[in-house]
Amino acid sequence: MADNNANTMEFEAHRATYEGFVNIGKISAIALLNVLLCLIMFTFGGTAGTIFGWIMVFALLIAAAVGIALGARGWIPGAAVFVMTVVLSILTSAG
Repeated sequence: MADNNANTMEFEAHRATYEGFVNIGKISAIALLNVLLCLIMFTFGGTAGTIFGWIMVFALLIAAAVGIALGARGWIPGAAVFVMTVVLSILTSAG
């Protein structure tokens, strides 16, 4: 027969997994937008756009790693890199 004393659902573990999933989703969404901006810089920015695009790709990788380590506020480093990428993409692609 089945045991009637099985452990109940571990709600705290479930909550931690859910919060981690949501945090990774935020970091990934910002990273995706960053990659799209870098591709725009590669295409329309000329030599300066290519150089700054690669710099921003590496900055994005570092920001994503830091963001994963930060937890709930992990989207902030990626957002900072995103703002820098927006400014650089406007400066390199508009000219």
